[in-house]
Amino acid sequence: MNEHLDGATWLTIFVTLLLFITALFLKGLTHDMLLEAAVFLVSVKLVIMSYKASINARDLRMRLDSLGAALERVEQALPARVQR
Repeated sequence: MNEHLDGATWLTIFVTLLLFITALFLKGLTHDMLLEAAVFLVSVKLVIMSYKASINARDLRMRLDSLGAALERVEQALPARVQR
């Protein structure tokens, strides 16, 4: 999991959680707390999206590498067949 989340993401998680907990103790369970919870959930959603995008980019990179290797094999085999 650490390979997909960089330092800035961890800092965002920590600061958001710290601010949310601080707001919980300072404001209590009031109507304003719903706004604080919404901001916290948006931050969590952004972190989850960043994590999934990182995983998708890694998978896509692996697929492109395998396609590149297959294309190289085809290109190497093609001139041999043309010379025959």
